[in-house]
Amino acid sequence: MPADSADPTQSPAADGTAAGDRGAGAGSEPGSSEPARSGEPTLPVAAVARRLGVAPATLRTWDRRYGVGPSAHTDGKHRRYAPGDVARLEVMQRALLSGASTAEAARYARDCEVTIDAARSAPEPGAAAGAEPGAGTAVADDRERTSRLARKLSAAAFALDARAVHRILDETLDAEGPLVGFDEVLTPVLAAMRGGWEGARAGVEAEYVLVECALLAFARATSSVERPSNHHPVLLVSAQQVRHNVALYALAAGLSARSVDTLVLGSAVPPETLVTIARRSVPSAMVVWDQGSSGVGRDLVTRLARSKQRSRVFTWGPGWDAAELPGTVEHLGTAQEVTDRVTYVLTGSPGEPLGAGLRASADEG
Repeated sequence: MPADSADPTQSPAADGTAAGDRGAGAGSEPGSSEPARSGEPTLPVAAVARRLGVAPATLRTWDRRYGVGPSAHTDGKHRRYAPGDVARLEVMQRALLSGASTAEAARYARDCEVTIDAARSAPEPGAAAGAEPGAGTAVADDRERTSRLARKLSAAAFALDARAVHRILDETLDAEGPLVGFDEVLTPVLAAMRGGWEGARAGVEAEYVLVECALLAFARATSSVERPSNHHPVLLVSAQQVRHNVALYALAAGLSARSVDTLVLGSAVPPETLVTIARRSVPSAMVVWDQGSSGVGRDLVTRLARSKQRSRVFTWGPGWDAAELPGTVEHLGTAQEVTDRVTYVLTGSPGEPLGAGLRASADEG
């Protein structure tokens, strides 16, 4: 293997600093970015590292060795990442996930100016909708429609009417798709069941019926990905050892619609086995779901994040405390957010416009 193909993610900079951190001028290295455009948000290295799920030392190494680094400066001469710099790093990361060496990925990222310009000019989420008359009414109509479906679904489940549950779930997934169906229809019903509804005549038995029917519905909604956009599947696992996890199958259905291949481990899999599968299958990304708040998932994601591979690790579900997660693990809130973010990381499709992510990271920093 050529010397320059070594992965710097496993060998942080000896002094922990990049050439740019020592005051080098913007654009002084081959392939460095142009200065940030006026008014564009910029980020420090720590915020960009959190966004990409890598260590800050890795970004400094990429900057020093391969010239893929920040272009903007503050008054104190600290270099900051402009939107084009972050887009270039995301292109590089996708090339790494596809199996390229670090040098090859960096060279490809430096040459992808058209891709970077397209990412920089992506529209803001909801910007166009906010300018259209009647947009608020459309959102209200959508919510009323999903609320109506949720009410019908809960009534059928509490009646233990499996045939009606199947019919309503099929109607929901056909009309709304698997992501909205899970986030806005199924999840509120399950949450209400687990929290206990006043006056409910059925308990855990209604949840069992609903979950079993939902597993079949999402399995039917998961298309076969004949030409996946990712070289290795996205590994979908649960931090808790549960018999079935409908959330993972809903996510698999949503990702399959984006031509993203997945490997779902939704049953009771011991953590040691999950870590072994992650190491041997070399997934393009990993999504770990946690329904409860026992904290058992924290050790699992820490081990997955420390594994010597390039896979991104995402967490999802109400059981996580984002403040306690490793800095390289990104927490996401809904099935729609997970699908958009994973698709963007793997393919560069505009699931998440660049500007929105930059502002969110800037707020965190």
